[in-house]
Amino acid sequence: MSILSLSSAARHRWRVASRALAAVVGGYGVAALSAAVLAVALPLPRADATLTGTMLSFLVFACAVIWVFAARTATRAWVGLLLPSAALGLAVWLQRLLGAA
Repeated sequence: MSILSLSSAARHRWRVASRALAAVVGGYGVAALSAAVLAVALPLPRADATLTGTMLSFLVFACAVIWVFAARTATRAWVGLLLPSAALGLAVWLQRLLGAA
């Protein structure tokens, strides 16, 4: 049974469920990666940079949730979370590789 054979109401429920999953899982991923990048990249003492990065990650999470439900399609919402996650993941990997952490 494919999603195309579902009723209109069922397709709508699947789209909303996909967005909710993107908001929770994708938002958490973007927020966690941004906290990791900021904790290393901010020019503050280590404890202050970690605390600031963690606090700012709550703002990133909220913006990610808003983005997911404001995006035109669920696919665009997922892509809009995966691209920043990939960039932040690359930044974390480079920080670890270059010994900045």
